[in-house]
Amino acid sequence: MQTALFLLQRLARDKTALFGALLIVGLILVALLAPILATHPADVAEFHPAERLQGPSATHFLGTDRMGSDIYSRLLFGARITIVIALIAVGTSVLIGVPIGLLAGYYRTWFSDLLMRVSDIFLAVPQIVLAIAIAQTLGPSIENVILALSITYWPFWARLVYAETRSALNNTYVEASIALGASPMRVLFLHVLPNISSSIIVRTTIGMGGTILTAAALGFLGLGPPPPTPEWGRTIAESREFLPDAWWYATAPGVAIFLVVMGFNLLGDGLRDILDPRTRRSRQ
Repeated sequence: MQTALFLLQRLARDKTALFGALLIVGLILVALLAPILATHPADVAEFHPAERLQGPSATHFLGTDRMGSDIYSRLLFGARITIVIALIAVGTSVLIGVPIGLLAGYYRTWFSDLLMRVSDIFLAVPQIVLAIAIAQTLGPSIENVILALSITYWPFWARLVYAETRSALNNTYVEASIALGASPMRVLFLHVLPNISSSIIVRTTIGMGGTILTAAALGFLGLGPPPPTPEWGRTIAESREFLPDAWWYATAPGVAIFLVVMGFNLLGDGLRDILDPRTRRSRQ
């Protein structure tokens, strides 16, 4: 409780990190309250040819798309898809990458080296290219986007935790625990993991922004959820043939993606300054 209070106090002093946190909280609230906030909740999957490509007005705050659907309402429901994809993909990557990094960092065997070489192979390929290849092979759907992102991103956490674990094993308290006969699992989960958790938290926060951006890119390329799913990247792709006349069509989802990714990046930078004393000292 005291640790959480300390983090909140430090976060409140960092204006940029606080702004990022407010953006993320806003995204979550919008996703949860989408049915209430949406002015045309039924328009998410309906076709209104008489209202297609109308500009922003009192009836349609952000205009309408090529199907005549209210872009504002679709944007709100699209926030739900964005959160689901990011949370599941990043959560899966953490669940895969962290244990692999811990085990590979603790056990100095050929199997540990093999795990790291596999992660290096994944890291050698640009992540967006690998995600496109996997999503194209599996077909467009939310589940396949999540799977593609999970397969693509777990090596980032594995490599980070591997390096942090190797460093933590040289600490006196860890060496003393091993000398007293503590089991490897006890050493890893009671001594090493709590002391490297700050790095994992920061990487996870920043990784959320990268995941959302990549998911939007997949949707833009037609590899995300199929229509009429209100996915932000696909909405931008659909707007291309109507630019620049229907400028509002691409502007709304583009600004939403920008703000959400910026929010996670700002919060991640702020948490890094708060949780990593070395970074904090170097900036003072």
